[in-house]
Amino acid sequence: MRSVLVLLLVFSSGMALAQRQVKLKKADNLFGAMKDGERFDRVIGNVIFIQNNTTIYCDSAHFFKKQNRIEAFGQVHITDGDSVDVVSRSLSYDGNKRIAYLRKNVVFTKKGIATLYTDFLDYDRPKSEARYFNGGRLVDSANVLTSKKGYYDIRSNMASFKTEVVGKNPDYTMESDTLQYNSTTKIIYFRDHTTVTDKDGSTAIYKSGYYNTGLKASTLNLGQMETAEYKIKGDEYRIDEARKHYRAKGRVVMTSKEENMLIFGDDSFYDKQRGISKVYGNAFVAKVGEDADTLFIAADTLVSIESQDPHKKRLLAYHNVKIYKTDMQGLADSLAYIAIDSTVHMYTQPILWNSENQMTADSIYMVLRNKKIDRLYMITNSFVASQDSLKNFNQIKGRKMVAHFRGSQIGFVTVDGNGESIYHALQEKEVDTDKGKFLVTYTTGMNKMICSNMRINFLEGRVNNVSAYVQPDATFTPPHEIKEADRLLKGFNWKGDLRPLRQDVVKRSPNEANP
Repeated sequence: MRSVLVLLLVFSSGMALAQRQVKLKKADNLFGAMKDGERFDRVIGNVIFIQNNTTIYCDSAHFFKKQNRIEAFGQVHITDGDSVDVVSRSLSYDGNKRIAYLRKNVVFTKKGIATLYTDFLDYDRPKSEARYFNGGRLVDSANVLTSKKGYYDIRSNMASFKTEVVGKNPDYTMESDTLQYNSTTKIIYFRDHTTVTDKDGSTAIYKSGYYNTGLKASTLNLGQMETAEYKIKGDEYRIDEARKHYRAKGRVVMTSKEENMLIFGDDSFYDKQRGISKVYGNAFVAKVGEDADTLFIAADTLVSIESQDPHKKRLLAYHNVKIYKTDMQGLADSLAYIAIDSTVHMYTQPILWNSENQMTADSIYMVLRNKKIDRLYMITNSFVASQDSLKNFNQIKGRKMVAHFRGSQIGFVTVDGNGESIYHALQEKEVDTDKGKFLVTYTTGMNKMICSNMRINFLEGRVNNVSAYVQPDATFTPPHEIKEADRLLKGFNWKGDLRPLRQDVVKRSPNEANP
């Protein structure tokens, strides 16, 4: 039994040795020679070597039979099975390790899959791996990828690229330090920061994820996209290049290049062909003014519309709109910002607060000049109200009003049609007490005026005086004669408890927009 086992071991080792042995199949001429005290065969003309399923062709070679090694020259050609085909100008082949070291004008082809071009390639047959260095280029039906270093896994058709990686196809160019690409699935895997430049000049920077070049769709993580008008950052991206649909999720920031405006949210969608961007989930806008005072607008959904026609470009906010600026706060159901004339339109029960003043109307729009509020138009059922230090409500009512601003405060308000106003006159006097002198504020009376058109002048954000036109009906009522029913104009509704604070509008730090 032991003899049989020994024979089997000897037979097996002999078979393994035979499988590793390189054999000379053909040559036109063979000459014996010596090098460094070792004999080798110098073979010339139509040379063919074989080892298992591998065949090596060349013009001439030095065959070190004892070392099981070949040095091949001229038109070197290797076929490995029915799928791998390699050509080069020179070859050093280690038959024991079954590693081919190919140099100069190397073309490594996985038939029907991809072709690799380089001048320095090591083909490790046991690992089914081709490694290159000092520059290489992989080409298939979809992409061309170049890099300083890389390797190609023949079994999985996965290529890994390292250092100065550049990928190109008709739709984009990508640059990275590390990429992987599967030539069968046509999927690119991002392993480090990668910059992708679209054919129209749009760019994107990704840290990780994948891109299916066949379907033109991907899932990507931690990056930034850039179009002609916006930069878009997020934690995760889903891209459908075929339909030009792009989605960013997780701490999204969109930066408008022209408007000095930032849009934040949890989720965003960009339709490139239509030029429409949507942001939702804790969404808000930060528009920085020249005085570094930022206008913040929050809503359930924010929509940006791009267009080559400047009249069609706008930012829309839908549902539960909240506005915050240090000198202005507001609420509305929806809002539109039109860039060409710098106007902000508010719809459905809009309310604005400036200093001590509350402004309401069926619709409101404000005109910005030098990124500051210049005029505020209140259309239909317009109302301006404020509460003085004695809790009296000063009120202005009309069909249409225009508030004109001086700096950050209302300078005056004009009323056009059905004007009514109530203004409480206050005075201060000094009072002596046993604890010292104090200023006491008291009401001298209530001014009430009805006039189709009027002008109300403000001083430091408060009503100062009222000017009326065309036969005003004015009354002055002393304090003791004022009736509670006469204190409020019809339609008055004080909503000071709804006035938003900064934290109600700003959901995240605007500094997140910085790289």
